[in-house]
Amino acid sequence: MDNAEGAAARVRLIGVFFGLAAVVMWALYFVYARQAAQTGLLPIDVIVLRYGVAGLILLPWLVRKGLRDLGGVGWGRGVVLALMVGPLFLMFGAGGFLFAPLAHGAVIQPSTAALVATGIAILFLGEKLHAARIAGSAMVLGGIALIALAGSTSGAPGAWKGQLMFMAAGGCWAGFTILLRLWQLGAIAATAVASVLSAVVVVPGVLLFGTFDRLAALPTETLILQIVVHGVMAGVLAMVAYARSVALLGVGSAALFPAVVPAVALIMGIPLAGEVPTAPEWLGAVLATTGLAVALGGIPGMRRAGA
Repeated sequence: MDNAEGAAARVRLIGVFFGLAAVVMWALYFVYARQAAQTGLLPIDVIVLRYGVAGLILLPWLVRKGLRDLGGVGWGRGVVLALMVGPLFLMFGAGGFLFAPLAHGAVIQPSTAALVATGIAILFLGEKLHAARIAGSAMVLGGIALIALAGSTSGAPGAWKGQLMFMAAGGCWAGFTILLRLWQLGAIAATAVASVLSAVVVVPGVLLFGTFDRLAALPTETLILQIVVHGVMAGVLAMVAYARSVALLGVGSAALFPAVVPAVALIMGIPLAGEVPTAPEWLGAVLATTGLAVALGGIPGMRRAGA
């Protein structure tokens, strides 16, 4: 019995490790997307880093699984997935940081994704609207409202543009998660297909009609960091780590990890991006993070209430 309990504890510890690793990598994506905007990079540059690198890494896996049907995903579905979480997703997600600070993107994008995915699941997939989801969604909306209010009073009149772009990016990600469930696709397979198809379009497009001058002008260490964070971590390893966490802990427990990404991103952004959130932004982040945890069943009492 002791051996069995010890083995179960080790499995859970490993699952938590993978979940926290995914959280850190997702948080770093937000921080370095903001830093990219601060250093003069445009969304297309981040798109090249993300899909050019991730596509190259995941191509051998996809070839091994079979290009004829894109590893079982299918070409039609693959194109739709690439439209959801390909260049358009990052055009909104990274582009928003040209207008709004880190706190806005790190909170609004994942919060919108959770709200939209929940709404679609309830309206069209038959999921129940229980007390935990109602309370959590209300808290998330309150957090987003505080962030939006902070932007309107911060002396940055264009922040609303970034906020709308973050909402659009969140909507794209929500569509991706709903399609994964609807089509019963593995997250890693779907990510590989979306990344490779995006790379096939983006890299030749930039070679023919764009420029790599902005990337080439970066200091070597900065360029390497951007490549590692966007292409390797956010593009590949975060999804692999989260999928492993789900396999070891179960969907219910692992669902809490994405909920804490906004708070982690804000904390990491202080030393890495040099941005200290205002009091309303901190309050909005805490409210939205707590709301996400409640809505996802991460608070034990609320999980029982919503069961």
